[in-house]
Amino acid sequence: MLCPHCGDMDDKVLESRQNSSGSTIRRRRECLSCGYRFTSYERIEEKPFMVIKRDGRREPFDIKKVERGIRITTEKRNVSQETIEQVLQDIEDEVVLAAGTKREVTSQAIGEVALRKLYNIDTVAYIRFASVYRAFDNVAQFIEEIEQITHNMK
Repeated sequence: MLCPHCGDMDDKVLESRQNSSGSTIRRRRECLSCGYRFTSYERIEEKPFMVIKRDGRREPFDIKKVERGIRITTEKRNVSQETIEQVLQDIEDEVVLAAGTKREVTSQAIGEVALRKLYNIDTVAYIRFASVYRAFDNVAQFIEEIEQITHNMK
């Protein structure tokens, strides 16, 4: 490993330790040229899972895209930052489980998980998200969705 002090490539490992979850190994190293001691970390590089879009394209899953949609739909609503973060974590956890060993999930599955989570925290945000996700193109679709929500609340 490259010494951050002198740039030499020869070093020896003095000590190795795993973190508590077992996902990272911390190694204390000493440069054989200058004696400088430094720490390196090793972790598993996970292969990202893919999202299968409606048109058949595949792209890496990016929680930031989901976050952008959630933030827009909850804008000017009484939804705390903590709640939004928890919803995003829940969505990501469910999507990872849905992807399974194939490491692929459809964009529809992601949208349905997001809708379910939004429905539980704010029905207006749910309607906003649904209007974009389900591509509402007329008022009747809004009315139908709102009637469904009010029917479920009774």
